[in-house]
Amino acid sequence: MSGRDIIVIGAGVVGMATALTLVDRGHRVTVLDSAPEPGRGTSFANGAQLSYAYTDALASPAVRRQLPRLLLALDPAFRLTPHFDPDFVRWGLAFLRNANADGFTRNTLAGLTLAFESREALYALIARHGLRFGHAMPGKLHLYRTEASFAAARILAALKAQAAPIVQHVLSAGEAVAVEPMLDAVRGRIAGALHTPEEETGDPHLFCMAVRDVLAGQGQQVVCGVEIVRIEAGGSPRAIARDGRVWRADRIILCAGVDSPKLARAFGVRLPIQPVKGYSITARPGPSAPGVSITDVANRVVFCRLGERMRIAGLAELGNRSRDVDPARLATLIASAREALPDAAHYDQIESSWTGLRPTTPDSLPVTRPIAPGVIANTGHGGLGWTYAAGSAARVARLIEEKH
Repeated sequence: MSGRDIIVIGAGVVGMATALTLVDRGHRVTVLDSAPEPGRGTSFANGAQLSYAYTDALASPAVRRQLPRLLLALDPAFRLTPHFDPDFVRWGLAFLRNANADGFTRNTLAGLTLAFESREALYALIARHGLRFGHAMPGKLHLYRTEASFAAARILAALKAQAAPIVQHVLSAGEAVAVEPMLDAVRGRIAGALHTPEEETGDPHLFCMAVRDVLAGQGQQVVCGVEIVRIEAGGSPRAIARDGRVWRADRIILCAGVDSPKLARAFGVRLPIQPVKGYSITARPGPSAPGVSITDVANRVVFCRLGERMRIAGLAELGNRSRDVDPARLATLIASAREALPDAAHYDQIESSWTGLRPTTPDSLPVTRPIAPGVIANTGHGGLGWTYAAGSAARVARLIEEKH
């Protein structure tokens, strides 16, 4: 089978994983991105956790019950900014249709299947190319503050264990401290925990840069600083930049995150994607920095050790389309992190802060399908883009081969 000429629009973790997967299968790839280098957008400083066992869909009965609080901005961790344009309304109605027990379970387990496909696909890329991005397996602890939330988590964990090869342990507060001694100071606030020892971490920006180097070494193009404003579908689709440059290919793969709907709309396709804004800080580890990745479920804050740095990420703002860091929201994240793990990081010596727009679908599952002649979408991964990247790339590669 001879390879095809393929354009990948978007150089985040999804786009770069897609490009490398396609090159490994004999295709010729050009990656296009508006940022100055790969991995500078939503992939740049996210939570850095490869969360294969934690694919819980956003639409759930619990979130549905929270809607009045979200609309009134009473939840500091999760906010809703409604819009009255048709795309947001359609998205919201689809979200509500998924926010029931059956929909939540179905979508969570579908995500779980993709996550474990992705783990194997990422391992294959690492083995083939020796990619270095701080990849580690410290495991993860999900901490629950109430008996009710802990009981619900145990029920969901049991369902997941029937669907995927998950190694997971239900722990008391004392047992959680035995796994991560740095939790001793807050054990009185822990109702219980789930420990998943095989969960992984890695720096997504370093991954994108490592893939860029591999692609360059194989004669593939990664063109940054170019803004694609239009896609023309067809037998020989074209990507057209704001400065007038045109790229032609046999296939275009749309991996442009929250910008994907705008590009798809030009040829009459509505992608069900809305932004969910998140924040992170990166700082030096504190005197009680955990080695295990920690998720404080109540506050929606994650703690991830990346060598000599601590990455702390959280907050969710559905419908917030601003790419700017809001100092007040950043302060909320820091306050939540301090409250959860007071000595996990040097909070007064933050090296960098970040915000990103997670492209989220109503069912929390990415769109990986043909959307027009010559154009395939691989977008809408929400907060699990890093986890799902390699698996969705493999799925897209199979689509191309089926159509060859």
